Amino acid sequence: MMDRIAPAGAGSPSPMLLAALLALAAQQSAPKFPDPPAGNPAPRAIPEAVAAKPEEMKAYVEPIPNTAVKFRMLPIPGGTFLMGSPESEADREDHEGPQVKVEIAPFWMEEHEVTWDEYRIFQFSQDRALRAEGRAEAEPQDAWADAVSRPTPPYVPMDFGMGVEGFPAVCMTEFAARQYTKWLSMKTGRFYRLPTEAEWEYACRAGTTTAWHFGDDPKLLPEYAWTYENAEEKYQLVMTKKPNPWGLHDMHGNVAEWVIDQFTADGYAAWAEQGTIANPVAWPVKLYPRVVRGGSWDQEAPFSRSAARLGSDKEWKVQDPQFPKSIWYFTDARFVGFRVVRPLATPSREEMLKFWEADVESVREIEKKQRQGERS
Repeated sequence: MMDRIAPAGAGSPSPMLLAALLALAAQQSAPKFPDPPAGNPAPRAIPEAVAAKPEEMKAYVEPIPNTAVKFRMLPIPGGTFLMGSPESEADREDHEGPQVKVEIAPFWMEEHEVTWDEYRIFQFSQDRALRAEGRAEAEPQDAWADAVSRPTPPYVPMDFGMGVEGFPAVCMTEFAARQYTKWLSMKTGRFYRLPTEAEWEYACRAGTTTAWHFGDDPKLLPEYAWTYENAEEKYQLVMTKKPNPWGLHDMHGNVAEWVIDQFTADGYAAWAEQGTIANPVAWPVKLYPRVVRGGSWDQEAPFSRSAARLGSDKEWKVQDPQFPKSIWYFTDARFVGFRVVRPLATPSREEMLKFWEADVESVREIEKKQRQGERS
């Protein structure tokens, strides 16, 4: 994969030297990020987004303020399901079990993967730039959103020529995806986060128990998913395949999706001993591996099954020229993206931060330096 990034021209600095020069220049600049106000911003008014009980939940459209970008959130009813795959399922991996009965609280989930249209506003601080140029009005939520840490500029276009408008965003670390959900929460005043692994599989299955939400026959998969077999070696526009029974598109294939959980080789063994378990989360305690779900355009059909799971790997950022390696980019993970969820019950501030913030010290240290204007 190394040949996919053009080498430096004659006489130009190497990527490593360039990174060092940029970092040195950044150290001489003013602090990049302000401190946020106390508490959380008030929610922007969207009547359909308000619900006190599960039966009041409706689909709603969330505009990103002062842009033409918007996305749709779909209500996912609470319930119970068997998480994981049965031993009889074709192509099953040991870490997909043992099956465990899980109870899930109701939530909303984005209709499709987060697109570049959505993500680039955060990634390149387009919202702040529009205000600075006088092309957007200030919003009460801006003071909170502007304080959220954002990615350093990438060294190459992270779509790798596969497309931007209407295509899924990729190559971000789980930390970068978390920070996007924090920024989005501050922009809108509604609590958004990554799904847990249990929530993701529950939403993907949509009440079904088969290998894919449409059944067990992989011959039907091209109607619902972009995989290695039909994607022509690149991701595709979102929502171009049939949705699952709850209206969610691309839960199988196109890009794999980050969830919150740590990947464990023994699967759900610890949970299985507890009988029915409510809203479980395998909170991460180390940087690798973490779970991605759903399979992708770069993987064969079995990896897109409802129970299939994959652990992240530091090899996903081999081409990253920064030292230390970026907390924001997985340059070699062109197949990984994410989508957001919003629980019906808004949690405490402490629990929100647990879903948003860095959970290992090495990432916290780099983020702290970046907030003071360094490149890291």
